[in-house]
Amino acid sequence: MALTSILPGYLNMPESSKTRLAQVTSSPGVYLMKDADGQIIYVGKARNLKKRLASYFKQADHPDMKTEVLVRNIESFETIITGSEKEALILEANLIKRHRPRYNVILKDDKRYPSLRLDPREEYPNLTIVRKVDSDGALYFGPYTSAGAVRQTLKIINKTFKLRKCRAKDIKKRTRPCLFCQMQGCLAPCCLDVNREHYHDIVKEVVLFLKGRTPELIRKIRNQMTVAAEAQDFEIAASLRDKMYALEKTLEKQVAVTTDFMDRDVLAIARSPVMSLIMVLFIRGGFLIGTRHFSVTDTLASETEMIGTFIRQHYENSPFLPKEIIVPVRPEAESALEEWLSEIKEQKVHILKPLRGEKSRLLDIAKRNAVNTLKELSGRADQEEDILRRLGRKLGLTATPVRIECFDNSNLQGNEPVSSMVVFEKGKPEKSQYRRYKIKTVSQPDDYASMGEVLRRRYGKEDDSRPFPDILMVDGGKGQLNIAVSVLQELGIDDEFTVLGIAKKDESRGDTQDKIYLPGRANPVIWGRDVDVLLFLQRIRDESHRFAINFHRKRRRMTFVRSSLDSVPGIGKRRKAVLLKHFGSIEKIREASIEELAGLPGMNRRVAESVRLALSELPLH
Repeated sequence: MALTSILPGYLNMPESSKTRLAQVTSSPGVYLMKDADGQIIYVGKARNLKKRLASYFKQADHPDMKTEVLVRNIESFETIITGSEKEALILEANLIKRHRPRYNVILKDDKRYPSLRLDPREEYPNLTIVRKVDSDGALYFGPYTSAGAVRQTLKIINKTFKLRKCRAKDIKKRTRPCLFCQMQGCLAPCCLDVNREHYHDIVKEVVLFLKGRTPELIRKIRNQMTVAAEAQDFEIAASLRDKMYALEKTLEKQVAVTTDFMDRDVLAIARSPVMSLIMVLFIRGGFLIGTRHFSVTDTLASETEMIGTFIRQHYENSPFLPKEIIVPVRPEAESALEEWLSEIKEQKVHILKPLRGEKSRLLDIAKRNAVNTLKELSGRADQEEDILRRLGRKLGLTATPVRIECFDNSNLQGNEPVSSMVVFEKGKPEKSQYRRYKIKTVSQPDDYASMGEVLRRRYGKEDDSRPFPDILMVDGGKGQLNIAVSVLQELGIDDEFTVLGIAKKDESRGDTQDKIYLPGRANPVIWGRDVDVLLFLQRIRDESHRFAINFHRKRRRMTFVRSSLDSVPGIGKRRKAVLLKHFGSIEKIREASIEELAGLPGMNRRVAESVRLALSELPLH
């Protein structure tokens, strides 16, 4: 039977693509599928490119709906040959990150979770909370599921260990210790002679604690306590005893889930028609120390593809790789994945699919957590959709609104006027689409003119202004609303979306809640039982206000810094840039010593003394 009679997709392929398919090599590599517009819609890897591509185009039935939909949209393809399957794996991950193809599984982690950073190369390392993990040689612990969780961990460390608390990377010498030292919570290397080796021993203990090695750390401290007691150094022995008791109390709150005290991650998948997620249990030293979930954008993908994609995307930049990853299904290219992970960790990493025993029980725990989390997220999504549906009905819309944009202005007596736009999609803030505006054409305090300028800049770019919102909300009463309507009429887009104004309640007039005004209506909207819809709009307004205020404060602070440095003799444009880049703020410049200032490029001692003198006489806000 001819191949062209087997698959309609093959019949519809251009002759150039059929010729290209016949010429594909059997080597390992990556393939890129493109649609009629030349957009990359799928990136895949294969040990044998010829066999893999043939499975798409020369096979009558596909095992899943996703592949059928994908094949119908393929117009052409490209291949990239690699030296091995592992190289294909890495290249595939990089291409997916770059192009974000429509039919690939893309993990979505809505938050940048906080982590703890510790750089052991520093003379006296300290812990800092960060939200971005860099490849800078430092140690990162986490991520933690909330800022509260990371602060609680830091609180335990501060009580038990005595690392310095000051945030500066380079220790500034002080004449007297701070309150932490006086409360015996810090060794104070900033002003006391602290043995560097002893300090780094404490750092190693903190690392053990953060890696989940609390039992090992307790055994180490117990041995030290015994040695100190035998040497009749009872003060040190008592201090070690207190530390050991504090750690044992912490250990009591952790859940022991395995008896072999190994590090492992346990993955599970939960799916619904509209949402899929992957749950991870983090087990360190046999103790369950936390969980984290990731939503998956492509609900048509198979579980095998989802697990393989998760492992590639999650562990590529993970600060810690366990020795075992327990999975509910075996991923594609499992051996290549293990080789790649082992190369990153620099020791053997195993991907396991247990069928019985203790590890199978861990999979069951992860699965229950995944199902429960999916149920909570689905319920929350249903709630948000219900609010949007009722909002649409209240405003007389023909369809449920999806995208809402809200604008707010901020200034201080007309100085540094700014505006902000926040975007909510499907009831959630879409922070990547927030925008800040510096007001350019308004010199006097004029809220209406500022609003008009910003709306023209946002919506006056014709096709470049899209996507338009379903609802445009302006912070203010009828005045701001009328300005918005007139601008949209001027641009010829007044019928593209609904406009409303939100005004704060006036208690002197007997108002009990904020008011929503619509064009052409004298009275505000009456909410009745839908007060939660009004609260939702207030939340959007408050977010816009917060965003505008933060931007305005930042502008004022930068203006203050610039004007402060402009008044210093010998400081020009270049030296000002060097100072701001190195120290970041006027407060830190003023705290710096003359030696630190003079050591910067382009600076000298005379100019450094001028900076110190000028800034020491300057009041800071």
